[in-house]
Amino acid sequence: MISSITVRVNYSETDQMGVVYHANYLIWFDRARTELMRETGLTYRALEEQGVYLAVSEVKVSYRAPARYDDLLRIRCWVRELVSRRVTFGYAVEQTESDALLATGETALISLTHQHTLTRIPQNVCALLTPIADPVRL
Repeated sequence: MISSITVRVNYSETDQMGVVYHANYLIWFDRARTELMRETGLTYRALEEQGVYLAVSEVKVSYRAPARYDDLLRIRCWVRELVSRRVTFGYAVEQTESDALLATGETALISLTHQHTLTRIPQNVCALLTPIADPVRL
C-alpha cells in the first residue's frame, strides 16, 4: 500500500530565498505516515491504547529540487521494512503539476512501552503494515 497526501506550501514554510525550509519535510512525512496508518485501519491513538508507542529513531532526507511557496505537493508514504521492534517508512515528495521528484526520505520508528522500554510491535499491527518495494529510488 502506498498512501499519499496533498499539501500546498504556505509562505510561513519558506525561508528568505523562497524555498521550503528543510525541517518542514519532516512534518509532511509525519502527516503522510499518519494517513498511511489510518488507511490500514490503525491509528496512533489505538496503538497507544494497546500500550505501544512508535518513536522515531532515525530520519534520512535527500533533497533533489526545491519546493517553493504555493507549490502543490504530493507526499507518498509506504512501509519499507518491518521487523519485530522497528518499522521503516519511505517517502517521496513530488510536485503535483509536473510530477517532479523533489525529495525522498525514510524514517525508522521503534516500538516502546509506556515506560519507554523496547517492545515488540503487536502482531495485529504487523499484519496491517505490509512492506513493499520502493516505488522510487531513495
